[in-house]
Amino acid sequence: MAQYLVKRIIQSVIVLWGITLVVFLVLHLSGDPVELMLPPSASKADVELLREQMGFNDPLVVQYLRFLKGAVVGDFGHSYNYDLPAMQVVLERLPATAKLAFTALVISLVTGIPAGIISAVKRNSFIDSLIRMLALLGQCIPAFWLGIMMILIFSVKLKWLPTSGSEGWQALIMPAITLGLFSAATIARLLRSNMIEVMSKEYIDVAKAKGLRSFTIIMKHAFKNALSSILTVLGLQITYLLGGSVITETVFAWPGIGRLAVQSITNNDFMVVETIVVLMAVGFVLVNFLVDILYVMINPRIKMK
Repeated sequence: MAQYLVKRIIQSVIVLWGITLVVFLVLHLSGDPVELMLPPSASKADVELLREQMGFNDPLVVQYLRFLKGAVVGDFGHSYNYDLPAMQVVLERLPATAKLAFTALVISLVTGIPAGIISAVKRNSFIDSLIRMLALLGQCIPAFWLGIMMILIFSVKLKWLPTSGSEGWQALIMPAITLGLFSAATIARLLRSNMIEVMSKEYIDVAKAKGLRSFTIIMKHAFKNALSSILTVLGLQITYLLGGSVITETVFAWPGIGRLAVQSITNNDFMVVETIVVLMAVGFVLVNFLVDILYVMINPRIKMK
């Protein structure tokens, strides 16, 4: 187990290093960062002064090493739009995104897991067809369209919920449902498929022959063995909820890092954009690392390679 952990840690570090390299190169390949940050009316003297202050006159290798050194300690430079360190700007918005993503995850699990189990148990029935149709719609409906429709119905027409903002638990309902619907549909469809496969195994027939209750067979044997195969997808869904909140936060004016990313791109605040991308990458790698460990712990039959 220790050898497996060391190997996964080394792989994660390599991935993070590659991400920092890509982020750095994209910034420089998209054009002169200084000219993109300053308004068109800026003089050549202003451009040269800012380029000197930011160290863009140094060789590219020196600039990358400086960027990498800062990234290790969480220093991504200064936000010119907010006049604050870029990391501080992002961290102030992170709790809002984490709150939204966690609520959306709970919604997706509470709805997706029961739907997948029921659909597998009631295979080829009307309930199964209905759940499969709803799951397909959940994966096909664009998040921005669903968000706008929910605002029109529940905010404008019925006046039950606020149209935007983050004050009170009522403001969390629509964005969390909008964000969690796709994940719920994905979990339901995958769990149904895995449950059907597991329920065709011989040990399920043996459990039935022993006279075990249907609930015990489904939850203790079928669901437990099907769960390990969706852990990887669940890890991807968690990262989707964190990184995929850009559209949802923009539609509902939710003050998280997704909306901050859109605003920073519009304002050419590249230091903040860099910080968001790197933090999202760290979260992605960390979640996948934890999922791999849980995968082995839940199913010890898997070889740790």
